[in-house]
Amino acid sequence: MLRRHTFRLPPHPASVSLARLRVRDHLAAWGHGKESRALHDVVLLVSELVTNAVCHGLVLEREFEVAVTVLADGDCFIEVSDESLASPELRETDPWEESGRGLRLLDTLSEAWGVWQRGRHGKTVWALVRG
Repeated sequence: MLRRHTFRLPPHPASVSLARLRVRDHLAAWGHGKESRALHDVVLLVSELVTNAVCHGLVLEREFEVAVTVLADGDCFIEVSDESLASPELRETDPWEESGRGLRLLDTLSEAWGVWQRGRHGKTVWALVRG
């Protein structure tokens, strides 16, 4: 059985905490308890991807989309879509830099991740987190 929840948010910094709250609530309702590592990892990764969408997503007057799907085996599939055509890239950061580590977290905590280009409609960054 698949359970999927999709929602749209405005390109505003407050959307980051709202996305975390909504994803946490839905995963909890779908059986991921407060102590679930998958719940914590998914919430952290959604926070990072939504931050990227707000900061770099070129969502001028439209909303961006967040989707989380819980698969039959308990794994979670995350998607964040925005209008930017630019693909995110892993990069090296110096210890004193304040940003640039979100994709490292994504690469470390997810089983797999990638980017789907949606033509002139932007991109979707996705990740699979084991349950």
